[in-house]
Amino acid sequence: MPSQPTASGIVTDERSGERHIPESKRADGSVRKAIKVRPGYRPPEDVEVYRNPIAENFRNRGKGPVPGAEGLKSDKPAQASSAAVNKNAKRREARKKAKAAGATQSEEAPAVEVKKEELDPEAENEKKARTLKKKLRQAKELKEKKEGGQVLLPEQIAKVIKISELIRELDALGFDAEGEPKTAAAPTETSPE
Repeated sequence: MPSQPTASGIVTDERSGERHIPESKRADGSVRKAIKVRPGYRPPEDVEVYRNPIAENFRNRGKGPVPGAEGLKSDKPAQASSAAVNKNAKRREARKKAKAAGATQSEEAPAVEVKKEELDPEAENEKKARTLKKKLRQAKELKEKKEGGQVLLPEQIAKVIKISELIRELDALGFDAEGEPKTAAAPTETSPE
């Protein structure tokens, strides 16, 4: 009883232990004789190619999971390792809740927006005034340095030139040249009655 043929077609006779390539028919109908194979001979087709596992992993990197990582997986979600990660996770959850609430309760959203709009102009003016006040203070410091004899960079000179413009912007927002809110008496003096 012959065994299963190898990749090269060699069959081993189980009774005698002899190896041979069985006879076969060619395409033109002629018969190819059986060929005996010497004991111990392994044709190149039957030789297993050595595969270095490290080289294989390197070639297959990115094509599958990380080797050896199967044992590291757990059912528990990974815990956040820093305060910033926790904070960002909370922000994401709050956005999701707000989005869900906005989708289900579309009538309440305009009321919230109206409240924001009522508070925004005042808060916006104060915020702008703070930034303008800071820019004005920096420009005045640069002007003093220039008067003291120091050489300024072109960007610094441009800041010094904008002092009067910053004062006008503060005035338009209702603040004086020092960045303090104007008193109620000042507008009544300028208004004619």
